[in-house]
Amino acid sequence: MPFCVIKRRTIKIICAFILVAVALAISYQGGASALVWFGQSSRLVPIYNVDTEKKQVAISFDAAWGADKTEQIIEVLAEYNAKATFFLVGFWVDKFPEMVSTIDKAGLEIGTHSNTHPDMAKLSEESVRSELCLSMDKIKAITGKDVRVFRPPFGSYNNMLLSVCSHLNLKAIQWDVDSLDWKGLSAGEVCKRVMNKAKNGSIILMHNNADNVVESTRLTLDWLTKAGYEVTSVGELIYWDDYHIDAAGMQHKN
Repeated sequence: MPFCVIKRRTIKIICAFILVAVALAISYQGGASALVWFGQSSRLVPIYNVDTEKKQVAISFDAAWGADKTEQIIEVLAEYNAKATFFLVGFWVDKFPEMVSTIDKAGLEIGTHSNTHPDMAKLSEESVRSELCLSMDKIKAITGKDVRVFRPPFGSYNNMLLSVCSHLNLKAIQWDVDSLDWKGLSAGEVCKRVMNKAKNGSIILMHNNADNVVESTRLTLDWLTKAGYEVTSVGELIYWDDYHIDAAGMQHKN
């Protein structure tokens, strides 16, 4: 009899632990990231892709260094009636304000990629806020629009960074399809990587000044559209409220 009592009590404790773990695995609604539970510690997770039945993907371009290919990318996007998100670093905005305006006037989404492109997981909270707010203010001064999405430089993040994003009403965005175009891959190699990895709800990472980015963008868009995908911006792909993010970074509608 004592054994049975202990066993029941143990079962109750285990069930209670599971309920707590499940509760912690659900994101706070409308936040920039999801709170997930791993053993004795928890961590916040940004959006890597989206759970959707729509045959839709988002394409994104990080801009930190040059700008000489950007206008051609915009022209290719227009050829395929595709949307995109450009994640801009603050010093890039300072150097190429007219290009920021060109991106915006083309109807493309602009997000922040920080102000100086540091590893933000290594910064203090004050420095993180400064990096985000300065870059957002620079973009808004040109476009007149609030910045709503952020991509961490190097994909590096921690709980504090994502908490600050949430307080600033920023959605933290990663990717699940890395084109590796920054390595100097040919346009065909970049397109093949996208073909092998893209699925409904994917977020594709490219760079505005990669060696073959104009032709790789054209080949990639050609394949995506022929495969039946709608190519859109990150902001149009993701859910803005009533959602949760799983441990792998997939955003789900509740």
